[in-house]
Amino acid sequence: MLRIVPSGILHTFSTRFEADGITFEEPSDNLFAFNSPVGACPVCEGFGRVIGIDEKLVIPNSALSVYDGAVVCWRGEKMGEWKTEFCRRAQKADFPIFEPYYKLTREQKDYLWHGKTGASSPEEEICIDNFFKMLEKDQYKIQNRVMLARYRGKTICPQCHGTRLRPEAGYVKVGGRAISDLVDLPVTELKKFFDTLTLTAHEAEVGKRLLTEINNRIRFLLDVGLGYLTLNRLSNTLSGGESQRINLATSLGSSLVGSLYILDEPSIGLHSRDTDKLIRVLRQLQQLGNTVIVVEHDEEIIRAADYIIDIGPQAGRLGGEVVFQGDLQQMLAEKPQDTRSYTVKYLTGQETIALPDSVRPWTNYIEVKGARANNLRGIDVRFPLNVMTVVTGVSGSGKSTLVRDIFYRAMKRQFDEVADRPGEFLGLEGDLQMVKNIEFVDQNPIGKSSRSNPVTYIKAYDEIRKLFAAQPLSQQMGFTPGFFSFNTEGGRCEECKGEGTVTVEMQFMADLVLECESCHGKRFKSDLLEVKFGGQNIYDVLNMTVNQAIEFFDAHGQSKISKKLKPLQDVGLGYIKLGQSSNTLSGGENQRVKLAYYLGMEKTEPTIFIFDEPTTGLHFHDIKRLLAAFDALILRGHTLVIIEHNMDVIKCADHIIDLGPEGGAQGGNVVVCGTPHEVAACPDSYTGRYLKEKL
Repeated sequence: MLRIVPSGILHTFSTRFEADGITFEEPSDNLFAFNSPVGACPVCEGFGRVIGIDEKLVIPNSALSVYDGAVVCWRGEKMGEWKTEFCRRAQKADFPIFEPYYKLTREQKDYLWHGKTGASSPEEEICIDNFFKMLEKDQYKIQNRVMLARYRGKTICPQCHGTRLRPEAGYVKVGGRAISDLVDLPVTELKKFFDTLTLTAHEAEVGKRLLTEINNRIRFLLDVGLGYLTLNRLSNTLSGGESQRINLATSLGSSLVGSLYILDEPSIGLHSRDTDKLIRVLRQLQQLGNTVIVVEHDEEIIRAADYIIDIGPQAGRLGGEVVFQGDLQQMLAEKPQDTRSYTVKYLTGQETIALPDSVRPWTNYIEVKGARANNLRGIDVRFPLNVMTVVTGVSGSGKSTLVRDIFYRAMKRQFDEVADRPGEFLGLEGDLQMVKNIEFVDQNPIGKSSRSNPVTYIKAYDEIRKLFAAQPLSQQMGFTPGFFSFNTEGGRCEECKGEGTVTVEMQFMADLVLECESCHGKRFKSDLLEVKFGGQNIYDVLNMTVNQAIEFFDAHGQSKISKKLKPLQDVGLGYIKLGQSSNTLSGGENQRVKLAYYLGMEKTEPTIFIFDEPTTGLHFHDIKRLLAAFDALILRGHTLVIIEHNMDVIKCADHIIDLGPEGGAQGGNVVVCGTPHEVAACPDSYTGRYLKEKL
């Protein structure tokens, strides 16, 4: 404090940053990091969510107004008094009681939840918070404890509103926005913000290098087709393809040279519109002075390659050879009749995935009304029955939200089965009685342990075990079918418990996995392996590929077993071994094993099968077989709903639902529905533009 004499003017100074009664800290990097104690919200500790009253449980249907009963806990004769009183007071507060909840402003929602701001007696306010405080006060009543438990869950932190940062981080603004506002924007919107950012000469000089880095990294994310993502998106909600493309953008941002990049199907989950962008990114990496090796099945990426190595000709024991290597011009110059390469045959047009002669007509359907979860815009969508429906759209347009989060979960609950809570929608209509089951055929492993394998999953191993138990030596030794399982005591090697390997713990180093010295990796006791059928013991049979096993059992008159194995061959898995551990199968292989299981079921009720990008990891030749398997399911009276980007599958659909037009906030609408030709004729559909080339 300083007084000027003789004028008497008093000057006050402070060693702290202060304004309007608020003390500000000098910003540091850690202030804007929720992983640091300096920047993390003190209430949720940087998680963004706390255990409390869950908004989605209290208001599950945001399309309803308060008057129509949006607040579920205010229903009923007794609790309805709160709704009645709230509606009576709402007029004075200018609160729209007839407006759907999702249309309310932030201030109106705060009034509904917390009451009037600055009220003289907050505890007398009629609001959702005070309703639950009343229940907590009277927790000695069992009905109140039950009601509290019903609406409790992980909810957005009331302190940071989900930003995960302490309030002080929000005091620092750039271009009028805090860091929490910027990470909430899709990458496309973020680019617009930084493109139009106005800074003073001093600010521009200080931030010049930082802005260059920021703009470059935003551009890289856009180049790999991730413009619809927000920067605060949780990594565990990203698909495998999205994660890989983020790593690709990181590599571009690092500007490394002289590096070798190996990418495994970077086009997974990418719409045809974005494939050109991905090719440009890969070319940029190469032009920086790097080597890029891509494992890929996408035709456009194959055609863009400088050098192509084709492995084949078949899969499994019939593959493993280099059937072609050279550039695209050399590949196209190959004579199809002289080559063993299926890639050459498809790229030169000798082999094709043919268009169906006609689309299947349909009259019955199930309709999802008012789908509003995530970025969906309250859309109504019909899913036809007994046909193949393909849901298309650019990445982030809302396909998985509609099909998996709403349609699948809602149908599961319709059948009184356990399922996660569906995304927000109004209801299901249509011919619900015509379907008895719904299955989501994903790419998760077919078993939870290394003991599970394809032959046990499709229920063919039961017949094989019975066959070996029926052999004379088995009956003489008293071997039952259970002895021929490596999962139960009896016939399995007890030294390794049927694993075939023994794990040696090395404490501070990686564990060693060694072949079992007792059974030499064969998993069974030696006396059990003496039982043979057609000159082969149980270990030999499990070591056969599906193709070999079908030939073997057909040659020895065991058509019942061959019939059970045939679906694996039909879906293009003839090369895998019967006893191959499930943890060695790829996601696409796991999905096709599940498909084979359903194909092998003899008597099944009408079922809806949902597939999420089933062509992942598949060659043109495999896709052709997959489509034949899909046709077989439909012939049995089932319904297929497929999320897909592959144009060869889309062109074979009976009905297409195209979402978009863009991803993220610019998506969530139905662009067009109809047959492939109707979609191709739609000028607003990105899918239609690329589909037109295939028809």
